[in-house]
Amino acid sequence: SLTTRLPKAGETILGQKFFVGFGGKGANQCVQSARLGAKTSLICKVGNDSFGNDYVDNLKKNGISTAFVGQTTDAATGTASIIVNSEGQNVIVIVPGANLLLNFEDLKRASDVICKAKVVVCQLEITPAVSLEALKMARASGVKTLFNPAPALADLDPLFYAFSDIFCCNETEAEILTGISVGNLEDAEKVGRMLLERGCKLVIVTLGAEGCMMISGDEPIPKHVPAGKVRAVDTT
Repeated sequence: SLTTRLPKAGETILGQKFFVGFGGKGANQCVQSARLGAKTSLICKVGNDSFGNDYVDNLKKNGISTAFVGQTTDAATGTASIIVNSEGQNVIVIVPGANLLLNFEDLKRASDVICKAKVVVCQLEITPAVSLEALKMARASGVKTLFNPAPALADLDPLFYAFSDIFCCNETEAEILTGISVGNLEDAEKVGRMLLERGCKLVIVTLGAEGCMMISGDEPIPKHVPAGKVRAVDTT
């Protein structure tokens, strides 16, 4: 929903626009890679409901394999209710629903596609242990692993670092993981070095308008990649 300002507790306000869109970090990453021309497959779970049906159709329209998009009657499709004000600030309520029912059996069924991939991308919108298992399966077959620790967990299993070839986090996630508040490039470098010590091969800390900082075990000199200036319309 788009509103002029965010409502206060107990307040009802008039909004300008309401729409339903597709999303979720993993799905966004998947659609992006498909649109960039990569052969892409999504392993996930949605509900056996109208949102779930629309989701499967949308993935197909984007040229993504839905062979391992399971539909379940045990939970509704995951949703996020987002209210955005005219400054682009937002409040969000996430209900993971079917996402949390993706399990090890589902990964086993998809083992062929995981083990033959060039890159496996995981994040934390599903049960963390399931993401970790996918990274382990990929690594065991020599597949490059990219892990995005979002939404961030303070008590992230240390094995995630060991099984991530590329570990990509933003400033808030970096702070939750390391306790270091990222206010500048030096802080980002500190975070990167700390995460490398935990076992990642390459760390990317994304910095919003400042672009990102990249640091790897092979390249001890960190690399800052600046970003072009844009006007934020809606960060979601």
